[in-house]
Amino acid sequence: MGNRSRIESQGPLETPSAKSTSKLRITIVGLNYSPEPTGNAPYTTSLAEGLAAGGHDVQVITGVPHYPEWRLRDGYGSWSKNEVINGVRVKRLRHHVPLKPSIFHRMHMELSFGVRAMFSNWADPDFVLVVSPALFSSGLVVLRAHLQRGRPSVGIWVQDIYSRGIIETGTGNSVSARAMSRLESWILRASDGVVVIHDRFARYVVGTLRVSQDKVRVIRNWTHLPPSPSSGRAEMREKLGWSETDIVVLHAGNMGKKQGLENVIDAARVSASRDSRVRFVLMGDGNQRRQLETTAYGVSRLNFVDPLPGEDFQLALASADILLVNELPGVQEMAVPSKLTSYFNAGRPVIAATDEQSVTASELSASGGGVRVDPADPVALVEAAEALGENPLKRAELGKLGLLYRHETLAEAAAIGHYDDFITSLAPSRSR
Repeated sequence: MGNRSRIESQGPLETPSAKSTSKLRITIVGLNYSPEPTGNAPYTTSLAEGLAAGGHDVQVITGVPHYPEWRLRDGYGSWSKNEVINGVRVKRLRHHVPLKPSIFHRMHMELSFGVRAMFSNWADPDFVLVVSPALFSSGLVVLRAHLQRGRPSVGIWVQDIYSRGIIETGTGNSVSARAMSRLESWILRASDGVVVIHDRFARYVVGTLRVSQDKVRVIRNWTHLPPSPSSGRAEMREKLGWSETDIVVLHAGNMGKKQGLENVIDAARVSASRDSRVRFVLMGDGNQRRQLETTAYGVSRLNFVDPLPGEDFQLALASADILLVNELPGVQEMAVPSKLTSYFNAGRPVIAATDEQSVTASELSASGGGVRVDPADPVALVEAAEALGENPLKRAELGKLGLLYRHETLAEAAAIGHYDDFITSLAPSRSR
């Protein structure tokens, strides 16, 4: 089964070839996929396409596009839809999409997708890779794999720690957190292998969720974007209404509870009160955006920008002076912000308003690409932005370090090669 005597971690010096030596039938089951622009979808998409390019027969069973705006996109209203996208067979299953994604509404969504995925045609795979979140649908898929005749090997790709998320975002009490921890533990232990995206996740999965150390592999998320545009920044700043004298601090991506973006609104008020050059920008969508816009009404040093497509998104990142990660106080173990890979790719310095002990802080420290301030401290955020804004040499230095980290540690080809190795090592473990 490819067991290992320790938790293995992807590193920049270990770069297996992404070209497979034997063709496998691989089914990837995950709620999110392209064209969703943020969250897990870009990673699932690029992994599926990378494995297909490496010679495998890849099928994806996924949901309908709905994230981060939390509404069904036009053209995806049918009960099911089959597509072929860049060599990958994609089966989309209609499921419940909540207007207000509370924990119970998310559970409804995940279960509605999971039931459909459980009874879907899996095309007789050698290996099934389940993407979590969504945890509840992952549990149903693992159960289906165990019950299936000639069962395939099954692995789980852990992007977020569900049980920690309940505690750290305050969306549930201790009883629900314990119940979620037991469920999460059972699902992970029932798989043949577990991939986590950070060493801190691995320690939690082994130490708290009691998953066998031999099952766990660390493979970092990668930068799924092409190189950042080298021109057009002045035009983009003008298009977005950013003046040459503004110190633009841009937060891009999901606007949810975990991000705690009320802190950014408070920082914008501080900036306005001290007549600072710092301008904050929230770009993207999410279930908290409307409330944030209402709270921020009349705040002059804050702008909202709708999600931008492809090249425009990258150009907006490259046109900002500073890129921002903002998290609720207490968020430490539950997730690694996917936006960090895009930020490093842009070659811009990062400010992370996050707990000192958080996974985000450790990732920023490892990269050398930015500075950390305490969460929910708007004055500290403004002062850090002013200090970087007045020091172009420091901004350039931090941006280069982040870009170097992107190339040396977050390379897509290396990550997909590690997944190929992970899958290949487990797929032959079950006689068919």
